[in-house]
Amino acid sequence: MPALCRDCLTLPEHGPRCPSCGSPRVKSHPELFDLNIAHMDCDAFYASVEKRENPDLADKPVIIGGGKRGVVSTACYVARVRGVHSAMPMFKALTLCPDAVVIRPRMSLYASVSREIRAMMDELTPDIEPLSLDEAFLDLSGTARLHGAPPAVMLARLVKRMKDELGLTGSIGLSHNKFLAKVASDLDKPRGFSVIGKAETAEFLHDKPVRLIWGIGPAAQETLERAGIRTFSDLLRWDQEALTARFGAMGYRLWHLARGQDKRRVSAHEPMKSISNETTFFEDTSSTDILDGHIWRMSEKVADRAKAKGLAGRVVTLKLKRANHKIITRRVSLRDATQIADRIYRTARGLFDQVGDQGPYRLLGCGLSDLCPDDQADISGDLLDPGAARRSQAERATDKIRRRFGTDAIVKGRALR
Repeated sequence: MPALCRDCLTLPEHGPRCPSCGSPRVKSHPELFDLNIAHMDCDAFYASVEKRENPDLADKPVIIGGGKRGVVSTACYVARVRGVHSAMPMFKALTLCPDAVVIRPRMSLYASVSREIRAMMDELTPDIEPLSLDEAFLDLSGTARLHGAPPAVMLARLVKRMKDELGLTGSIGLSHNKFLAKVASDLDKPRGFSVIGKAETAEFLHDKPVRLIWGIGPAAQETLERAGIRTFSDLLRWDQEALTARFGAMGYRLWHLARGQDKRRVSAHEPMKSISNETTFFEDTSSTDILDGHIWRMSEKVADRAKAKGLAGRVVTLKLKRANHKIITRRVSLRDATQIADRIYRTARGLFDQVGDQGPYRLLGCGLSDLCPDDQADISGDLLDPGAARRSQAERATDKIRRRFGTDAIVKGRALR
């Protein structure tokens, strides 16, 4: 059976340990050298970068997020073992893990490291589809002759380089389409290398829950459960017409995914359509102060990501999900594009005020769309708000100070709500 040592990259004829280096990290699979579609996902990326920057944090629980009234962006695996997870309220996270080191996100740093990883990917294939700063699809079809090695070996070499040169780890999912490659990358984190072959697809999916499908959140899962659909085997009992009639476009997609079919190509040139951030609350809330604090923090994150990518957006969107799962979406087009957190926040807060008191809410999201290069951002100013230009200049100055002295050098009061 084809096998690969993920530490020394040799191809042993047997396991479970590599006969060359003695490593137990030998991956064997009948289709190991026949599959070309991969998903690479960095392990606890933000927290791992912070640990790399400060080796004293290596064995400590690290949480990336806001103050005590904020929420968790991500957490290292030491903290996750204690029950901490993303979108958890910070007070809850610190109750579970009181000795955690809490660090505010440094998006410009993470974007810089992401570019280094992307450069390594570019050496493998031109067909790369980034999903975020820390994950991407890769299509390595036809690259074996170029590299003198099958895609599995080159992917193992990629994560080995990330560890050796950048001090970061990642998990690989390898399969015959994007859907299964992404599923595979989550099977054995951290430092995983999971394979789902064509021959085993039906058996693998049979008893898996439908929440395994990317994009099936709690609300969609509840909708499917009301129709008696909890697993992929439940989906297989529906014909395509019935699923489409009941669930529309989602039903058509589910029929194909239930059979492990996904014809989407890895698209290297797919333009980013939006930048957004959202969080699901641990407890539903109607508190305007708490919601206002979240709107500000999300606006900062969206602005940081836009600045890191050299983008701005002309449309600001606010998303709210009520306790009964009803989603409320409001959006407004700006006079010109922006990447300024203050302007995103004030626009999103205005949309929130238009919604009125319809809480309690279980989810809140904020985003930018209709994206363009940042040289088109904030050109004309706001005639109805004479102080906008001054606040924009102050934010740019704040960005410079934070890049030099860290994100905690300057913190707005509303960020602590």
